[in-house]
Amino acid sequence: MFSLFYGLWKYIFSKTEFHVLILGIDKAGKTTLLEKLKSVHSNLEGLPPDRIVPTVGLNIGRIEVANSKLVFWDLGGQPGLRSIWEKYYEEAHAVIYVIDAACPSRFEDAKSALEKVLRHDDLQGAPLLILANKQDLPDAASAEELARYLDLKKLDERVYIFEAVSAYDGMGIKESIEWLVGVMERSKRTEMLRARAGVTGPWCLETVQCCCFPCFL
Repeated sequence: MFSLFYGLWKYIFSKTEFHVLILGIDKAGKTTLLEKLKSVHSNLEGLPPDRIVPTVGLNIGRIEVANSKLVFWDLGGQPGLRSIWEKYYEEAHAVIYVIDAACPSRFEDAKSALEKVLRHDDLQGAPLLILANKQDLPDAASAEELARYLDLKKLDERVYIFEAVSAYDGMGIKESIEWLVGVMERSKRTEMLRARAGVTGPWCLETVQCCCFPCFL
């Protein structure tokens, strides 16, 4: 009986862990975003922007939002490094795609890289948060302008949103991550990854009338 109630307690109070990819071409502000996330959602101070260098490989960051733990994988965006992105697709619950909204000359490269990401079978159904970054700069395109340029109408079956943010001063960061957590919690992608990990289904004890909780026995 103790193990039953301990399992119930653990289920109610434990935090769900989500793995989130931070992708985008080089100089989009991905690592600056990750460092800002640490300071916005935790007691950790992220690196100041002037100390951030281009990512060669992978940066990992962890934060907690409400009842969720988020593990971020920030991957380098240089052309020669984009081939490693797909090695992380299979375990990702969602994707954050960062675009430098103040550099329209690179929009086409960003669009091409994003389209390749979304075509990959290992990311099927993963929610997508597209960030029009660098809104602190005067000539940055709005989220609406970027949405029109990327023209993602073919993504009707994927949950996605465009948000205007600044990884430099934190504008829009908190709200964007709260949206992402909400959609991940309800996502079929999350259900699929849980099933793959062997999370069990409802319990069915004779003394319990409601089968609303996972089986802990």
